[in-house]
This record gives sequence, C-alpha cells and structure tokens, in this order.
Amino acid sequence: MSDFNYGTGKRKNAVARTRLYQGTGQITVNDRPYEDYFPRKTLQMIVQQALKLTKNADKFDIKVNVSGGGVAGQAQAVRHGIARALLLVDPELRGTLKRAGFLTRDARKKERKKYGQKGARARFQYSKR
Repeated sequence: MSDFNYGTGKRKNAVARTRLYQGTGQITVNDRPYEDYFPRKTLQMIVQQALKLTKNADKFDIKVNVSGGGVAGQAQAVRHGIARALLLVDPELRGTLKRAGFLTRDARKKERKKYGQKGARARFQYSKR
C-alpha cells in the first residue's frame, strides 16, 4: 500500500479510523462509497465539511473504518478523523480547522440511568395523596 496519513475520530460511541492517501477525492467508508453508507444528504455534507473548508476535496482518497454508535455519530466521527489526518498533511490548516470546531472532540455522551429513577434524569411519577 502507498503512504498515508492517519487520524482517529470519535463521537459518542462511534470510532472512525481514517486514512488519507494522495488521490482524486474518493471517500470509502467500511469498503463502501460514502454516498451508500450515509444515504442522507446532511450526513454526506458533514463527512465532507473538513475537506471543503480546506479546499482539499479532490486531492485525497480517504478510507475509513467506522464502528459503534448511530449513523449521525459515525458521520461526525468520520469528520473528526479526516480533520485530524489533514492536520498531519499540512499543520498550517490547524487555525482554520480549529475555528470551525472540527478538531475538538465532542465529549457529550448519553448520561447513565440512575437507580431508583425512570431514566438518567426522569423520575417515577410521584403521588402526594
């Protein structure tokens, strides 16, 4: 295989292992074209955001292995991974990517359910009388 730059992206429970190769702008997610893997236009846009912002959309072929979480979390994890890999290609892009918020790991996760309660914050119904 040719030389590549690697970036790991995470969001909620999704983990994306991203490899950037010199190429023509092909994005493959779990051995499928990303349009097939993320059928919704909004998710496709999320995946491309870092590339479009840095004007590198047609300079790299990207191979991604993503697992865990749901489709939206996976798309955001892929974006995070691509942004981190782009940073290794050109450290000058750091300011641009950081301002857009693509390098920041979104630490929000599902809060755990507590005992004696219906959910994380929801309580069982209380009857005074």
